[in-house]
Amino acid sequence: MTQQRLMSAAPEPGALLPVMGALLFVGMMGLGYYYNVTFVQIGLTDLGRRRLGLAADEVAGVMAVLALATSAVALATGVWLRRSGGSRDMILKLRLAAGVVVAQTLLTVATPLIDSPQAYLGWVLLASLALGVGVPATFGLTVDLVRVRWRGAAAAAITAIAYVAAPLGTGDWTIEHFTRQLSWLMIPGAVAAVALAWAGGPLLRVWSQQHARPEYGQGRYVRPTRDGRPAPRGRLLLALVLMFGVFFVDSFGFLRLLETPVYMANAWHAAELGPRLAIAIAHAIAALIGGVLYAKLGERHLLIWVFGLFALVHLMYGIDARLGGSGQALMTPLLYAVAVSLYTVVTFALWADLSTPDTITVHAALGVALSAWTATFLSTALALRWEAAGVSLREHLASVEAIALVAFAGLLLLALLPRRRVAR
Repeated sequence: MTQQRLMSAAPEPGALLPVMGALLFVGMMGLGYYYNVTFVQIGLTDLGRRRLGLAADEVAGVMAVLALATSAVALATGVWLRRSGGSRDMILKLRLAAGVVVAQTLLTVATPLIDSPQAYLGWVLLASLALGVGVPATFGLTVDLVRVRWRGAAAAAITAIAYVAAPLGTGDWTIEHFTRQLSWLMIPGAVAAVALAWAGGPLLRVWSQQHARPEYGQGRYVRPTRDGRPAPRGRLLLALVLMFGVFFVDSFGFLRLLETPVYMANAWHAAELGPRLAIAIAHAIAALIGGVLYAKLGERHLLIWVFGLFALVHLMYGIDARLGGSGQALMTPLLYAVAVSLYTVVTFALWADLSTPDTITVHAALGVALSAWTATFLSTALALRWEAAGVSLREHLASVEAIALVAFAGLLLLALLPRRRVAR
């Protein structure tokens, strides 16, 4: 009798497949995002400025090329998948993602061969092609692998993976360190991705059919019309503007802080483990809180907190700079970590929640490439140009603070406007 109870209580093998799919998505996106925020955003800047000896404005130009080329390729790929029906084809998206992993692995391993500005620009153009294809392909898998009600938790897990690994595993923020570290992860990862994408079998067959179920395919904010088509939503346009703003504020401020040793030496670049561990814990806790709040409240409420925190953080850094810039207070980078984790949760959940299986690749291309990538690397380029032009740290931080305050006030006003709640 006891054995029969245990057998009846055990989950059926098929019941574990959705969980396995969600875990695959979380692992894939977490490692991919770690690669982007370390190797691409920080490592490439270090490669250009330190190893190649390029001026700040020259590196800024290359980063702008990376942003624009990635966005163009992502939009073209997203539209192609939408029109060809590939947006609904989980196997095609998985194979495109595997191809991107292979391409990025080869490019990463080849980084030591870059010895001239021409090779640097060529590498960036090839990377833009891979990154651009990867955005709609990987984010498009959300509707195949992650249930709507799991998306806040999945986004929190992705954020925690990337931002716990970043401060703990990247004490040496140089291109050589990132290349050695990531090569060990990416080579076996590329082999596994190719094997999975071309393996076939019942596992992929189940996952490839999940997007047709409402709990996967109908986004949280999608309201079908009477003829069954999703209604036009101003929410998508507002989300694009808000996410562009938050990525811009983050990168525009952080890249200047990154060039200020006193603020890095006691936080992200600390020789002791303690400060970096505290930042990692703050990232993880904020990610978990953000996942819960996103599921209960939505993206606008979280972004109000994000812009408010960014304004407060840059005010605190600005005050410290005016007082001599000791950079001893750990509370400021901890608040920064909280803000970053909150908006990263929104990034990984929102675009699928605004989409159907037919529109996810286009919306992901618009949201991740045009909004996030363009904002990140254009702000990186602008930060480098301002530094080269002699703009002081205090003036730079005051500008970031002002942008964040304007966005914060605008969102507060928007929150007071009546709007329909989404019942999910």
